Amino acid sequence: MNVGEVAALAGVTVRTLHHYDRIGLLSPSGRTSSGYRQYAPADLDRLHQVLLYRELGFPLEEVATLLDDPAADPEAHLRRQHRLLRDRLDRTSAMVAAVEKEMEARSMGIALTPEERFEVFGEHDPAQYDAEVEERWGDTDAYAESKRKTAAYSKEDWVRIKAEQEEIGTRFVRAMQSGAAAESAEAMDVAEAHRQSISRWFYACSPEMHAGLGRMYVEDERFTATYEAMAPGLAQYVSTAVQANAARQG
Repeated sequence: MNVGEVAALAGVTVRTLHHYDRIGLLSPSGRTSSGYRQYAPADLDRLHQVLLYRELGFPLEEVATLLDDPAADPEAHLRRQHRLLRDRLDRTSAMVAAVEKEMEARSMGIALTPEERFEVFGEHDPAQYDAEVEERWGDTDAYAESKRKTAAYSKEDWVRIKAEQEEIGTRFVRAMQSGAAAESAEAMDVAEAHRQSISRWFYACSPEMHAGLGRMYVEDERFTATYEAMAPGLAQYVSTAVQANAARQG
């Protein structure tokens, strides 16, 4: 391939490839009779490695040292790049989660400082389901009521909400581990307490709306993970109990 074709394929400029050639980082394997650069498949492999390291923030001098290390084979480069990319992915994921939590908190009107939100909620911010709630009921009075209520809550209010939700979760776990069926009165009573808690703190949660939430607990892996972290099988148990209670209330 000529230099223009390689530049187009790799998404870099011809000037960049000329620069890599001048500094000995990537020299083409051949030249035409007219002196034009010609790149072989091995050259493209090296360019791919160069661009990966550059994307990871390595200076060109260090990239050249890494690629020309006689002790490093292609698999070693791939393993190193994979590790570095995984590290970057973990850092990026943490940053994305922090930004999303801030967006969710703002959309819910949670009037707390970032330090207070972290202190109170940790990984279980009550705003984490806001997108699903908005998608289902964003144009309803219930959603408007939730935003109005939460905008006025203090740190102490959120501490009480969290404690109440954790207690309900504990009751679900006890019911399941005791052997009580998800459709039993014991489990449905906990589900009703859950519905009443939502109504008290957020919006008037009808049995039909609560049943919709129950289905999401097993249909959306993010919701499922919250309950599965408390006890294996709890997501399905809560979902069944909530829907059974909705039928009982209806």
